[in-house]
Amino acid sequence: MARSSLALTEVREERRILLPPRPLTFDEFVALFGEDEAVELVDGMVIPLMAAKDIHEDLFRWLLFVLVAYVEAFRLGIVRGSRTPVRISLHRARLPDLLFVRAEHADIVQEDGIFGTPDLVVEILSPSDTLSRLLALEADYRSIGVPEMWFIDLTKKQVRILWKRDGNYEVRTMRKGVLRSKVVDGFWLRVEWLFQKPLPNAWETVQRLLGSPPSSR
Repeated sequence: MARSSLALTEVREERRILLPPRPLTFDEFVALFGEDEAVELVDGMVIPLMAAKDIHEDLFRWLLFVLVAYVEAFRLGIVRGSRTPVRISLHRARLPDLLFVRAEHADIVQEDGIFGTPDLVVEILSPSDTLSRLLALEADYRSIGVPEMWFIDLTKKQVRILWKRDGNYEVRTMRKGVLRSKVVDGFWLRVEWLFQKPLPNAWETVQRLLGSPPSSR
């Protein structure tokens, strides 16, 4: 069998873990931790997330406003923010910064979280995010077949986009140009907007997007 040429990098990382007496299930996790607590469930263990920096929160607020306004204008589905757990498996749950569920899949959005596959997940990466966490995040979203993922890297000023196609993923990294969603009908953003200081006016951005409605309409 041919040896893979894939290079592996050794890194040393530290993280806080809350250890239960046995692996927690998703149902136990959502019962124990409220929506105000930034924690994820990984292999039955509770992993606290690092406090977000202002640059992260500013972009999160902007994206949430723009995406919610657009989705509601065309009644495309449901948008949720960073305190909605997505069930990955019995002992795993993630809290993406943003997620979108198409209207026809709305039944997966339940009181305790997302019980199914979101159509889009958006993660805003911060310098404190470890490489192992980023790989684990992507692996988890791949495992449930998320059709579209955005990983917005504030340090490198780039977006890594994954689109599911024919059982695999097409991967593209963008530093500029127009990013067009394949699951939020007609939704697009210029990549440069995500890294502007200050960010573009959110309401003016929404008005610009509403001027170019989904191609299916």
